[in-house]
Amino acid sequence: MTIRIRELNEQDPSLISAAFYEQGWDKPVELYLRYFEEQSNSERVSLVAEVDNMFAGYVNILWSSYYPSFREQGIPEINDFNVLINYRRLGVGSALMDSAEKRIKERSEIAGIGVGLFSDYGNAQILYAKRGYIPDGKGIYNSRQYIEHGDTTVMDDDVALYLTKRL
Repeated sequence: MTIRIRELNEQDPSLISAAFYEQGWDKPVELYLRYFEEQSNSERVSLVAEVDNMFAGYVNILWSSYYPSFREQGIPEINDFNVLINYRRLGVGSALMDSAEKRIKERSEIAGIGVGLFSDYGNAQILYAKRGYIPDGKGIYNSRQYIEHGDTTVMDDDVALYLTKRL
């Protein structure tokens, strides 16, 4: 088994969208077209993993995070990290994270990442902890605001705990 990591190219958006559709996930082509455009504008880097020349997963680096604390501190964010179900537990995710961290280290001593709070994110929570990511101490954020004691929020993919790691 050979894992190769490379940057997103023009042919990838439809291929990636179709691969996720096959496993029952809605990841529209337009999302990856936007990623490619933002990569072309140096706003992000989208790294693609292939196993034996077959698409297996991807991860993004946002040079200017959407998360306010990271953006204010200039911390690049590892973002939208996904590995196809059939390629999990084979080292694909670790290879993607290694590559992302190596890229970030060229510009920053610290990498940031957000992780969802419910069980769908359990594997990611464990992976990030094992890789040395720790909470940034600011609590839970839902893409609009920090969640305070007594607040009510819908638990969806936008609710996350943000973590950092010194590289």
